[in-house]
Amino acid sequence: MSLFPWLFAASRLSVVCLLVFVSACATLPEPQEAYEQALGASPLASQTSQASPWQPMHLPGKRQTRFTHALHQGRAAIHANANSSASMLRRPAKIPAADLGALRFSWQAPKLIDLSNMAERDTEDSVVRVILTFEGNRSKFSAKNSMLSDLSLALTGEELPYATLMYVWCNTRPVGTIITNPRTDRIRKLVLESGSANLGKWLDYERDIRADYIQAFGEEPGALTGIALMTDTDNTQSKATAWYGPVSLKAK
Repeated sequence: MSLFPWLFAASRLSVVCLLVFVSACATLPEPQEAYEQALGASPLASQTSQASPWQPMHLPGKRQTRFTHALHQGRAAIHANANSSASMLRRPAKIPAADLGALRFSWQAPKLIDLSNMAERDTEDSVVRVILTFEGNRSKFSAKNSMLSDLSLALTGEELPYATLMYVWCNTRPVGTIITNPRTDRIRKLVLESGSANLGKWLDYERDIRADYIQAFGEEPGALTGIALMTDTDNTQSKATAWYGPVSLKAK
């Protein structure tokens, strides 16, 4: 079962009908060991499971963003190359809320997507995204979100996650801004970088997952269910490139 088909059911309803045709993930273009070397295995290995490695998720009707292993400026990395495309690398997780600690990751981007506006339906591309999904009390869903979840379950076998938190780089909004997805309030983006000042630099982060979730959603998080990387340019029909360094979870 693919991990994030609901993301595009929520972000572009016109393609949700196609998601029923999504099958198991395609073969990696590089040896699995290369991805594990670059992205790292979580210190909470017993909870994230070594049997559930990072895998690409390809989206029906979308050109694929290419993810390849690279050594970039002395760092093992994943190179994302998007050309009017949208796809991701993702890994399932099962971290109870009480055990949530810090998420460590890094990225580098040489250029922003000029036409991107992550608050608008038709231009919400991002040069880099690190995505977290969470369980929660689905009885709190609005009628619209319940409909999206039921539709996603019917077509893909997977419900809309209770909540999705994305770390993003925004063209203009200040660091710390929360951007609510224009189609569902169950997807929210936390701006970690803004503008062009840090382009071309490796940027390293250690984020308190619980604190960031509370900032974005105003409540305590549930269990962490998945992690993904995504560089997408399908809405703006443009090109973008970025590098991602190791991703790991630090125990509470």
